Amino acid sequence: MTGRRAALVAAEQRALALLDRIEALGLIAPGRTEREVEKDIYALAGREFGVEKHWHKRIVRAGANTLATASDNPPVRMIAPDDIVFLDLGPVLGEWEADVGRSYALGPDARKQALCRELAVQFDRVRERFLRDRDITGDALYAFACESAETAGWRFGGKIAGHIVAEFPHARLPGPKQANHISPENPDRLRDPDANGEERFWILEIHLVDPAGAFGGFYERLMLDG
Repeated sequence: MTGRRAALVAAEQRALALLDRIEALGLIAPGRTEREVEKDIYALAGREFGVEKHWHKRIVRAGANTLATASDNPPVRMIAPDDIVFLDLGPVLGEWEADVGRSYALGPDARKQALCRELAVQFDRVRERFLRDRDITGDALYAFACESAETAGWRFGGKIAGHIVAEFPHARLPGPKQANHISPENPDRLRDPDANGEERFWILEIHLVDPAGAFGGFYERLMLDG
């Protein structure tokens, strides 16, 4: 494992441990607002994980807000007992970016629980497609993510299906922004090097939405090549 890959994997493991700690502390609970949960996550990340900065805003979405994408800013909601809640966190650990997301169905609704289970299934299917084709492009993998979600009875809710992570801040890499996204606007091979000639490491984002448009769920982590 290369040094850059090992560093990104280590950062992700710490970020996943942060998610585990959020769950253990019961921070996601009915009667709390998304903003209250977000503030607690910020404090926890600094206090127990030494996180001083986040490369993107900490996203806590509940209920109808789970339909929104990362660039949206819907009104803050209070978490209801039967909501899906998802987290999308981008802590910087040392000099390295992590990006992790999980969803939680708080109540007994079978359809919402099924969506939460399906997120990891779709992640594996899209990753397998990436592994099978050394020349796959960003637009082709995005199209596959949409097709796979539809086949499973859901709708793909993301404007992109992922992006690179790297040494912080990857957003300052030279070149067109869309080259760093898994999206309809990226016709380039995902395995092409970045603008500095370095290997690119991809975060795969799965955002599934109920076809009726009532709720959604989100899951993301590194999509490693082998």
